[in-house]
Amino acid sequence: MNEQTPVSQPGYTSLHADIDGFDSLAELALDLHWSWNHSTDEVWRQLDPALWEFTQNPWVVLQTVSKDKLKSVLADSTFRKNIDGLLQAKRQAAKAPAWFQKIHPQSPLKCVAYFSMEYMLSEALPIYWLEWDCSINKAIFVR
Repeated sequence: MNEQTPVSQPGYTSLHADIDGFDSLAELALDLHWSWNHSTDEVWRQLDPALWEFTQNPWVVLQTVSKDKLKSVLADSTFRKNIDGLLQAKRQAAKAPAWFQKIHPQSPLKCVAYFSMEYMLSEALPIYWLEWDCSINKAIFVR
């Protein structure tokens, strides 16, 4: 396990990466924007309606869809135009200034990361806090 795959180049070897259009679907599936913007829901519903309704997880749908089904939907020009439009909108939104840059255009701060339980943090990311122990009059680091 010494080799590491860069996040920017995920390995799709066990998936259908050889199918033209798969990369576009993968880009949409791996974008967390779908969790609150449901513009791509119909894409995943077309690939596997039952699994989509059960999981609401585009990456799971994309990993499990059959090669024949994937080829079939990607051969549909209307479906492909929809994918292209969704990708274009996603990329334009990523380039547009966010609310902070609009409100504070002169700020040297260019990037902010924050974590919210809405994004399903789990035991994979330890959460720590401080508690005050009155018996010793000190703060204790707790995990």
